[in-house]
Amino acid sequence: MIMFGAFLASIGLEIFLIPNNIIDGGIVGISIMLSYISSVPMAVFLIALNIPFLFVGYFQIGKTFALSTLFAVLCLSVGVTILHPIPVLTHDLILAALFGGVILGAGVGLIIRSGGSLDGTEIMAIIFDKQIAFSVGEIIMFFNLFILSSAGLLFGWDRAMYSLLAYFIAYKTIDVTIEGFNETKGVFIVTDRHMDIAESIRDRLGRGFMILESKNSESNKSNPIIYVIVTRLEIAKLKSIVIGFDKNALMTITNVEVEGRRFRKRAIH
Repeated sequence: MIMFGAFLASIGLEIFLIPNNIIDGGIVGISIMLSYISSVPMAVFLIALNIPFLFVGYFQIGKTFALSTLFAVLCLSVGVTILHPIPVLTHDLILAALFGGVILGAGVGLIIRSGGSLDGTEIMAIIFDKQIAFSVGEIIMFFNLFILSSAGLLFGWDRAMYSLLAYFIAYKTIDVTIEGFNETKGVFIVTDRHMDIAESIRDRLGRGFMILESKNSESNKSNPIIYVIVTRLEIAKLKSIVIGFDKNALMTITNVEVEGRRFRKRAIH
């Protein structure tokens, strides 16, 4: 799924957006602009600029997420290199922004849904989320608005506005693909190893939790339930933690809306 998502993202970028000087946000957008200025292949900047973020993500977020992101970045780099010689399908900027945004967003959504990401700025946003009250989505939006606005100085302000349009379309497509880019999930976990799993959630995800007392309707025995609130980007890591201790554990995952700063993560050392 990560490979397929990267392939879709490559199509959106190389067939629709880049030839029309319409950029994406984040490291991808920066790579597009640097490649335009220097004539160095975009893939070189994609890999080079993401490496520092991947190192940070490896130690601060987790090995699985960092390696999945590295794999996605490498697949995207190969994809844009292969597709670069293919002629642009349309020079109509509205069509390029629309179709490029939809295809790019679908690709990024599949990658995120599979437990990775395509941009180092997402890693930094997750890390900053531990320290400040803004959500991951809000931090990413701030980064990308700054980067997309910078495109106006390089390609002209009309291209910057088309870039904002393409980014908005891609963002909404991501929303549809993964049912919420920065959704907050409430997770109930029923398991016999509730203390081991709860401690691992605290130590590896940096999230607090609640142990709820309940009774099994069939056996009438006490059966503690773990309740934890995480972001969508942490769901894959949470599942791996639970399965690592108890393959038969029951998990129910629901979308929740969280208010207040107590949801912020503690720093993981």
